[in-house]
Amino acid sequence: MTSKIPDKVFFKIGEVGRITGVPEHTLRYWEEEFGQIRPEKTKSGQRLYRRRDIEVLLQIKDLLWEQKFKIAGAKLQLKRSAEDERLQLEELQKEALQSKALQEVVEHNKEIASRIQHEVDGLLKLLDDTVVGA
Repeated sequence: MTSKIPDKVFFKIGEVGRITGVPEHTLRYWEEEFGQIRPEKTKSGQRLYRRRDIEVLLQIKDLLWEQKFKIAGAKLQLKRSAEDERLQLEELQKEALQSKALQEVVEHNKEIASRIQHEVDGLLKLLDDTVVGA
């Protein structure tokens, strides 16, 4: 999966074939077999693949051609990978929420500390005035 994917939004099937090294008829077959590949289609029926489609196609190619999975096994492996990615994303979101909550606590504590410091400064001034006036 070392293919360099050009930096653009849409790719025609011929470009995808060159990038992945997979014949167009095989790409169309994989599109039918694997629900993760969903290129948009123009009014004339031209497939327009996105970067994510190409990444999935490269995974499928690796599973089928390099690791010698059968279609059913590759589907299962992709499903597991997607589940792992989902779980990782959920964990990152949970950590982000925790981080945000901690940041809010820190900001709240800073406000309290600032108010306390202001009150202490006022008390010290009052004491100073009392001692000087005595």
